[in-house]
Amino acid sequence: MLRNALGILLCAGTVCAPRAHTEEIVFDLDAAHTEVDFTLGATLHAVHGAFHLRSGTVRYNPATAKAAGEVIVDVTSGVTGNRSRDRKMHADVFESSRFPEAVFTPTAVEGRFSSEGISELQITGMLRIHGAAHTMKLAAHVETKGDQWTATLHGEVPYVQWGLPNPSTLFLRVSNTAQLEIRATGQRNLAAR
Repeated sequence: MLRNALGILLCAGTVCAPRAHTEEIVFDLDAAHTEVDFTLGATLHAVHGAFHLRSGTVRYNPATAKAAGEVIVDVTSGVTGNRSRDRKMHADVFESSRFPEAVFTPTAVEGRFSSEGISELQITGMLRIHGAAHTMKLAAHVETKGDQWTATLHGEVPYVQWGLPNPSTLFLRVSNTAQLEIRATGQRNLAAR
């Protein structure tokens, strides 16, 4: 009797139990079809600008809500449509010759991901910019269809709080926080772990 009970426990806990199979979802960003835009509030009008994406991959495990990967933005590509303002932005604010990249490393995802249709998620991670890393949250609206996906992400970059200088002048005052919007598209793959 004891032998049967022990056998049932062993079977339930190991050999006979179905093996846990966790699938990680891998989102590969298409750099050619991804837009990284920012808006900076200012006196008279807002300043709009854009950067190019160098590369990006986000790995997400729905079972644990953990995320990993890197989204790399080319800081040297930043433009606002005004050459003198862009020179000041690169030389005085970003020092892009010294710090040519901004890298977002996701660590966690909140919300329910739908493999087909629309998902509203919160992505937490670290943004490494201007030589330092800062915690950042992005609100993400994701639409998936088959292995293709599109996403719009929004976040705030309190750049002055993070140690970057405010580029205000005597006649143009700008906000200490920039609004970030990323419109991305790419392919989704499953990676068994």
